[in-house]
Amino acid sequence: MNVSPIKLTEQKVAQGGRVRTPLVFDPLLLLAALGLIGCSYVTLNGAVGSYYSHRQALYAGIGLVAAALISRFDYSRLREYRYGLYAVLVGLNVAVFATPAQLGATRRIPLPFFQFQPSEFGKVMLIVALAAFAVDRTRRLHERRTTAQVMLLAIFPALIVIAQPDLGTGLVYVLIAFAVLFFAGTSWKQITAIIVLFVAAIVFVLAVAPGLGVHPLKTYQQERLTTFVNPPKVCTPKDTTCYQLQQSLIAIGSGGKTGRGVGGATQTKFHFLPEDQDDFIFSVVGETYGFVGAALVLSLYALLIWRTLRILTMAKNLFGTLIAGGILAMLMFQVFVNVGMTIGIMPVTGVPLPLLSYGGSSVLVTFIAIGLLQSIYIQARVSTAGKTRALL
Repeated sequence: MNVSPIKLTEQKVAQGGRVRTPLVFDPLLLLAALGLIGCSYVTLNGAVGSYYSHRQALYAGIGLVAAALISRFDYSRLREYRYGLYAVLVGLNVAVFATPAQLGATRRIPLPFFQFQPSEFGKVMLIVALAAFAVDRTRRLHERRTTAQVMLLAIFPALIVIAQPDLGTGLVYVLIAFAVLFFAGTSWKQITAIIVLFVAAIVFVLAVAPGLGVHPLKTYQQERLTTFVNPPKVCTPKDTTCYQLQQSLIAIGSGGKTGRGVGGATQTKFHFLPEDQDDFIFSVVGETYGFVGAALVLSLYALLIWRTLRILTMAKNLFGTLIAGGILAMLMFQVFVNVGMTIGIMPVTGVPLPLLSYGGSSVLVTFIAIGLLQSIYIQARVSTAGKTRALL
């Protein structure tokens, strides 16, 4: 007969025995993460070969170890390091400008056997720093000054990241700040004002400024944000964004119900589909494994997001709620935008698909986030056990 650790704790308390703190993790959250990594390994192995799939498995192994260690750490103590985390976040993202450019961008710091991408790790650091800042000002969250400070703390590193250039990650930073304010209980009046300002900024950057002869974004960045609205009927490889979108739609459309298989996936096999190992890996899943494969991947993401929501509601304190809320926003934005861009309903922003896209930094950061979620879950169960002891 299986008995949960919490039940065992209650029985030991009732018997007057000594109680050890139950350290239990969320198995469904772990299952979702491992399932996505498994899908990533199979997809990469069939699409681009064992080199990428084996390295992805290695990154996942390191990430699992990191998540396990973080889960045993009381996340509440991270509040003490909020200023240090924010300083490291800004410092590392500035440091990349001193590194050699790769494909016209300076996003990574080359290390032995690994390309370190500070903007990815900055996501988690920003979540923790903003959550701590909001908790410190709990009694002043209704003030417009506090709302402005939280948004500015996110916009500053976001502008640095956008200059690398990495528009997608910069937008993630802004969304994290919005999520922290939302789950902290900021008034709807201020939330609405943020949304209006954000929409106004988009309109200014994409329409008003170019009409005045000012171009805040580079040409290719503007094309990425607007091409999906009215894509040309015919694209050539020189029309990068249009071509990527067109080939992605062909790949997903040709997959049918069960896919064309590794040997029959011509868009992937003959390299018509650009960036098939990272940004457009969902297109590879759609072509190779069809609706069934895509549905499996989306189901695993639904499980991951559901468990994150569940942990958000379980958190023992506001700090845990805000961390889980920031992680939820990060995951949902990346999944929605990445999958959306492959089927032509969202702009092509280069946002990776968590745990599925190839990339060491992205995989490690996602597992660090999962470790934080597990820590919040464990501490919530510990708190529940403590209240049970007090009642008994």
